[in-house]
Amino acid sequence: MRPALAVGLVFAGCCSNVIFLELLARKHPGCGNIVTFAQFLFIAVEGFLFEADLGRKPPAIPIRYYAIMVTMFFTVSVVNNYALNLNIAMPLHMIFRSGSLIANMILGIIILKKRYSIFKYTSIALVSVGIFICTFMSAKQVTSQSSLSENDGFQAFVWWLLGIGALTFALLMSARMGIFQETLYKRFGKHSKEALFYNHALPLPGFVFLASDIYDHAVLFNKSELYEVPVIGVTLPIMWFYLLMNVITQYVCIRGVFILTTECASLTVTLVVTLRKFVSLIFSILYFRNPFTLWHWLGTSFVFIGTLMYTEVWNNLGTTKSEPQKDNKQN
Repeated sequence: MRPALAVGLVFAGCCSNVIFLELLARKHPGCGNIVTFAQFLFIAVEGFLFEADLGRKPPAIPIRYYAIMVTMFFTVSVVNNYALNLNIAMPLHMIFRSGSLIANMILGIIILKKRYSIFKYTSIALVSVGIFICTFMSAKQVTSQSSLSENDGFQAFVWWLLGIGALTFALLMSARMGIFQETLYKRFGKHSKEALFYNHALPLPGFVFLASDIYDHAVLFNKSELYEVPVIGVTLPIMWFYLLMNVITQYVCIRGVFILTTECASLTVTLVVTLRKFVSLIFSILYFRNPFTLWHWLGTSFVFIGTLMYTEVWNNLGTTKSEPQKDNKQN
């Protein structure tokens, strides 16, 4: 029953979270910092109350290791948010981040000296081709959509290149964080709920450097049209409602993944998260009418077929042998 509940939470929480994130980003593309701050604050408060026991429970993993992990985690979150403000469309943002398998494999080979089967190398090649197709087609859209001067079109393309660079950096940093987290768990044991709390609590002081941007967007949110929340009848600016729902659905998503990692093999977790990303992508395209050509669909198919091949789903159907559970937050 718990695995079924976890799958429901992952799909309901993560897919609805994407919708509210795009509602926020479409109105104010640079609002990523206030969204991230709200998410971090909510999860940190919840963890402080129920995981850290109001600060009375000492961490199982020394704080200095969490500080390193948190630095990487905070950097990845902020860079991914800023990418949305650099001519990066939400569908491309989602597809590009699905290339985490590529980054993990590259850094695994370089840092951990791992070697993989031909089957997995083939799957990574499919993912790479898919991302290249989507990236290339989005580049053409960025330049063609500019009906202004040639200089303006070039400037838009330069901003898009910066966005691609930001996504690439965040992808590699996220993979490095996963490897670092893996080595910590091998040394100190798995404490995923504790890690979830410290990953969100320790970065909070860093938002001081983003306070001006957060305040500016809070003012913009206050000026948005009023919205009466169904059932409870409370009226508040609609952007604050979107933010509240984004925070709640993000928490549901993360909790669902956590339950899944404690109940199922890592193969099942990877498959569920992959399918969730695909469903979220379809929601984004259909609900918001994002431009998506046949070439984009082809590239998307390569990305997700390659991801499924990497998990070796077809070779493991019917297998009851359990795998070591992954503790990475894959949402």
